[in-house]
Amino acid sequence: MMAMSLSQFRELVIHTRPTSGLTRSTVRRRSHVATVVVVLIAMVIAGCAADHGAGGGGSSESASGSSDRLARGSSSHTLDFHGVTRSYRTYVPASVGPSEPVPMVMMLHGGFGSDEQAERDYRWDSKADSEDFIVVYPNGQGGAWNAGTCCGSPAKDDVDDVGFITKVVEQVKGRSHIDPNRIFVTGMSNGAMMAERLACETDLFAAAASVAGAQVVPCDDPAPISVLHIHGATDSSVPMDGSPGDGKGHVPDHEAIQASFDRWLQVDDCGDPTTKIAGDVTSQTATCADQRAVELITVAGAGHQWPGSVKKRPGLSKLLGIDEPSDALNATDVIWQFFAAHPKSD
Repeated sequence: MMAMSLSQFRELVIHTRPTSGLTRSTVRRRSHVATVVVVLIAMVIAGCAADHGAGGGGSSESASGSSDRLARGSSSHTLDFHGVTRSYRTYVPASVGPSEPVPMVMMLHGGFGSDEQAERDYRWDSKADSEDFIVVYPNGQGGAWNAGTCCGSPAKDDVDDVGFITKVVEQVKGRSHIDPNRIFVTGMSNGAMMAERLACETDLFAAAASVAGAQVVPCDDPAPISVLHIHGATDSSVPMDGSPGDGKGHVPDHEAIQASFDRWLQVDDCGDPTTKIAGDVTSQTATCADQRAVELITVAGAGHQWPGSVKKRPGLSKLLGIDEPSDALNATDVIWQFFAAHPKSD
């Protein structure tokens, strides 16, 4: 059937019944009714289009004009922070009710990424649907985070991303029933570096998980926190030995991944770690005081990527100069299992 425009539909409404013999005023009334119907249909179409936008669709709102509670599904939000309009997305499963306290996972995108990209690629929404928690996707300025000595303009301009993310946590807690002992943070690459900075400089989170990141800020006196690190053994953008990366982000010298793991063992008062090898995946796991844990997972043959994430179209990864995600494990599943097992101790 041929598609009909709104103007054609309006004419059909007006002339569906014969107009001969009708007064001019009657025709005008019919035309007015048709116009109202067309406007209402246009509004419905526009609403449907908005619900199917990028990054999972959903609604958009500012902090000043927001409703009392977060909308179910995906929605975007803005807030004014230090005179700059910052943004973030949330995903609330339909199963999450208004009274039962639920966990919150903050997912920080990597360099050159965005909140929408992180929501699309790392499969946290589907995990939230099955496990009943809220996901928050903050948006870095210029596609990056000030994780310390890296990366991009936020680091050069000393953007207060610790303060911004703290503000986002406060706002989400104010608009949903979040369990304060089950607030977690994870990130990819530069976002993982930001997650590690938050673990060092705040006590907001019960556990932090880093994927393809590193510690790029001094971490002299952190509060104890459960920490998981996942890293590709052949990652050349953030090398495991702490040497500068050769990727587009120009990651500088950083703490070696093994040294960072060993330091957290001391911070968290852990026992000797045990090592397990399963195919390409090597795990070093230590149990620590107050039911905390510290774990390092290394994936043989994996580069700078989020294992188990959405793969790009064939050839596109090579064209963009990015590594294909490993299938050796699903990082999102592994991270959630770690988070679920390690709430903050009372």
